[in-house]
Amino acid sequence: MKTTKEDLEFLQEKGLSEEKLNEQLEMLRTGFPYLRIEAPATVGNGISRLTPEMEIGAITCWEEFLHKGGRVMKMVPASGAASRMFKDVFSFVNGKSDKPDTEFMKKFFDRIEDFAFFHFLNFITILNYQESIDSLLKEKRYKDIARALIEKSGLNYGQLPKALLQFHKVMGTSRTALEEHLAEGAQYAAGKDGKVHIHFTVSEDHLPLVRMKVEEAAGFLGKEYGVKFDVTYSVQKPSTDTVAANLDGTPYREEGKLFFRPGGHGALIENLNDLDADVIFIKNIDNVVPDTHRGATIQYKKVIGGTLVAVKQKMDSYCRLIEENKADSEKLAEMLEFMHNVLSITHDRAAEMSDAEKAEYIFKKLNRPMRVCGMVRNEGEPGGGPFLVYNSDGTVSPQILESSQIDPDNKEAMKMMKEATHFNPVDLAVSVRDYRGNKFNLPDYVDKETGFISQKSREGVEIKALELPGLWNGAMSDWNTIFVEVPAQTFNPVKTVNDLLRPAHQPLPNALPE
Repeated sequence: MKTTKEDLEFLQEKGLSEEKLNEQLEMLRTGFPYLRIEAPATVGNGISRLTPEMEIGAITCWEEFLHKGGRVMKMVPASGAASRMFKDVFSFVNGKSDKPDTEFMKKFFDRIEDFAFFHFLNFITILNYQESIDSLLKEKRYKDIARALIEKSGLNYGQLPKALLQFHKVMGTSRTALEEHLAEGAQYAAGKDGKVHIHFTVSEDHLPLVRMKVEEAAGFLGKEYGVKFDVTYSVQKPSTDTVAANLDGTPYREEGKLFFRPGGHGALIENLNDLDADVIFIKNIDNVVPDTHRGATIQYKKVIGGTLVAVKQKMDSYCRLIEENKADSEKLAEMLEFMHNVLSITHDRAAEMSDAEKAEYIFKKLNRPMRVCGMVRNEGEPGGGPFLVYNSDGTVSPQILESSQIDPDNKEAMKMMKEATHFNPVDLAVSVRDYRGNKFNLPDYVDKETGFISQKSREGVEIKALELPGLWNGAMSDWNTIFVEVPAQTFNPVKTVNDLLRPAHQPLPNALPE
């Protein structure tokens, strides 16, 4: 592509090189290869099902780690607006029918008092229409109620981030998703000093509102849980945006300017790279429940955190032995067995290597970023899946894949996809330091060939959009990975507003005063 002086100035503003631009355009032209799968990860073959004794051991390890001063952080991707959550409400407001004509909207109005935002919405309807929700329902003014919820003149829930929506009723009041993440962090991530380090990635537009909410909530929640919150923020970097192309592969322009889009959640590997902690938990903003339903979440956060700490300590000790030339043939065989049994890494030719080659191979494999991922048995919820995948170096290792990374024309691969038993609920504990305690540069471990291309409509023009390798897919492709089975109670996402009516998001009977 021939770049103009204006193009180069624009690239400089975004922090992108001309080389990077051409690399992205080439990806848009050629596409990405599908991954070769050995098998779906299942219990006993890539996924660990811990016994009660193993869980107790992992929790003990986690609590000892905190007691010894281990530094923990919780990272919550929270940049998305809630517009998709209210898709059905928008359709109703913009539709022809004045009364709810879908099961979704009938349920929404039938149970409107069960939403945590009900009292806020009621206040807005009185302010805007001088009538309560109850009166508007009797008058069949359903659209007025819906408008008060999603439009700018009302609560503006259609444009706010999920972080700032009232999710749960809590003892006569209510909490936003953001407040629930603060509360949750206090229950498993408080350090020896009583501090809870939480990092939110937010959009620049929402940053001031999110800061205000944290300022308002951190004090009283800190007193309630006996902790102090240290909350930091970041926005997706402009340098991680990706260029859009016309269907023929040429750059798409608007008013002569190159057009860039956010590169998807894989761009957050840069944000994660800026964080400094021994263990970082990663969990989506909408997967959070109130205190009354949080027992399983706290338990299994400690389980995956403790598993990470225990395995990381073992890996680091092996790396030090190799560095000090203290690993004999027997020890190297033990390390290969550990890699196979614990990290699910296999290499057909490892046995044929000399001891020196084995030591080099093992050291390179063990001295990498690491993650322990909770995996939930698949019962119809959406999410990427755990698989055992071939890598370019001939090894097979655990990976989280999206369906777009699997060749739809490969019958064997599609059969394996259907045989998958678990899915990824985005429940991770990660270690980003090497065996000496130095931070890894995480972009070095991204598999750039695991992005994907989607087709979008932009002002009536069909364009190709480049999605970066997903944060827990290709962006962590070259990490050591352990899959641990966790119960379905730990996964309670809110993808639509009516998901807030599920039992996990509602108070227990008699938990609230009348």
